[in-house]
This record gives sequence, C-alpha cells and structure tokens, in this order.
Amino acid sequence: MIDLEMDLNDKIYIAGHRGLVGSAIVRQLESRGFTNLLMRTHKELDLTNQAQVQTFFKQEKPDYVILAAAKVGGIHANNTYPADFIYQNMMIEANVINSAYENKVKRLLFLGSTCIYPKAVEQPMREDALLTGVLEPTNEPYALAKIAGIKLCESYNRQHGTDFRSVMPTNLYGINDNFHSENSHVIPALMQRFHKAKINNDEDVVVWGTGKAMREFLYVDDMAEASLFVLELDEEIYKANTQPTLSHINIGTGKDVTIRDMAEIMKGIVGYEGNLTFDATKPDGAPRKLIDVTRLENMGWKYTTSLEDGLTDTYKWHFNDYFKNQY
Repeated sequence: MIDLEMDLNDKIYIAGHRGLVGSAIVRQLESRGFTNLLMRTHKELDLTNQAQVQTFFKQEKPDYVILAAAKVGGIHANNTYPADFIYQNMMIEANVINSAYENKVKRLLFLGSTCIYPKAVEQPMREDALLTGVLEPTNEPYALAKIAGIKLCESYNRQHGTDFRSVMPTNLYGINDNFHSENSHVIPALMQRFHKAKINNDEDVVVWGTGKAMREFLYVDDMAEASLFVLELDEEIYKANTQPTLSHINIGTGKDVTIRDMAEIMKGIVGYEGNLTFDATKPDGAPRKLIDVTRLENMGWKYTTSLEDGLTDTYKWHFNDYFKNQY
C-alpha cells in the first residue's frame, strides 16, 4: 500500500480555480501553507483542447490534480445547449484524466455533482443508487458527462493502477457563488432579493413554491475541506470504504431543511423586516433532495459549518464585495 503524505512543496494543479469550489479549495490549500499551486484561466489553457492539456502536463508535471473545472448552468442553459454541456465536460475530463495518467500524477480528485443520481431515487441518496434508473431529463447531458468522469477515474485505476478519486457534493453555497445571472441557485437568488427589499423598504419578498420542499445545503469551505480530506486519505482506508467500480463519495451534511425555514434564517441574517410570502402557483421541484453521507463519515469526516454561520459569512462577503457596487 502507498501511504502518501502531501508535502507543502508538492505541485498541485487546481483546474477551475476561479469557480465556487475551486476557489474554496485554493483558499484551503493556501491557509494550510501549500505554496506550489498551479492555476490557469480558460484563456491560458483550454481544457477541451487535447494538445494544450498534454503540453501543459508535460511541462509542469504536477504531483496532484484537483479537477473542479466544468461547464455548468441552470435548467434553461442545459435545455438550450445540451451538446455544449455533454461535449465540453467530457472533453475536459478525458483530457485531464488521461494526461494525469501519462505524466504519473500521484493522485487526482474529480468533482462531480449529485445530479448523477436517478430522478426517482430513494431519499437519502446513497452512492449505490448510481445507474439504477432514469436521470432527470432537464440536465441529462451534464449528468451523463459527470458519470463518465467517475467511470474514467475507475477505469484508469483498474487498468493502469492509478489513484484517481471522485467526490459528489450536495447543493453548495458560499464565497464566489453566482449572484449575477438568472441561473443563480436558490441561496444567492434569495439573498439578493432580500437585500434589495431591505434597501428599498419593500413590504413583501415572494418565494417561489410552497416553501415545503426540503433541500440540503453545504457551505463551500466545508466542501473544500472534505475534498482535501478524501484526496489525502490513506489508500487502505479509502479502499476499505469503496469498491473499484463504485468508488465515488457523497459530500454533504446529511441534514435537510425546508425552503421556508432556510428563507426565515436568511431574512434574519440580512435584516429584512417585511413579510415573507410564498407563491404556491410556482413549482416546488422535487419534494426532497438529500444525500446519504455514511460512507464519508465512516472514513472520518463530518461538516462543521451550520447553515446560519455559512449564510452569515456568505452575506458579509457579498455585501462587502458585491452588493455595495450594485446599489
């Protein structure tokens, strides 16, 4: 068994370092004293271009790779550009994973998404639910690309003896979240709405749906910590808790909350004093979305940031860095 201990001088390539998760992983690594971090913008390195990726790996020879780069978007984008979502994500994964193998990277961590699980999956969602049913049609191309990423890692491990690992995070929020577009997720979208309503002294903030739908939310800095925990995990412990063809690991809190309760917490954090109303004519989506985190907890990791603390930190950051420039 190889017991790898990451050295502070090890060369670590973070693909997707400007995104929500990638930037949190960079913060985590820097706070721990890692100094040899490799980062490239899309302009500097097009990960869908095989020749560019091969040249980059040959020149830089990273010790570790964290693959957090992906083409992402909401339902509208997934429906409008399905070819882009499946093609670009599969190319990124194939190019990076194959180059990592060819250049003898010690370990690679691939970041997926819980949209890989079937639409009608039993809650909470366990890792072994993968490929047991039909996917949610709206983001099927993206989900298939993420499943292919898991299977690429597993196949290279089985054929070439590599140590490539996969993690599947639940709904994430936090610093560097997308506050800018109609595709922003429920937390940044609501936070923006509450803040605008506070500034404008609006009487009501309307939330889509009944508020009864339940969702799980993980603070992105906890996700970054869990990612590095899995990346550094002793090979023996990792293999004892996974199977060669079922090796991905769910990352979440294992706890869910109603949209209503989350909105009430956020209302208090933002300091909005008006009314909270729910538009029941708008869809709730799935009644519940929660992942099973038993596998990760058995390995020794558990989340630490409460929803209140995470939302408070997110609001403080966005208020200082974003909202002050908007209103």
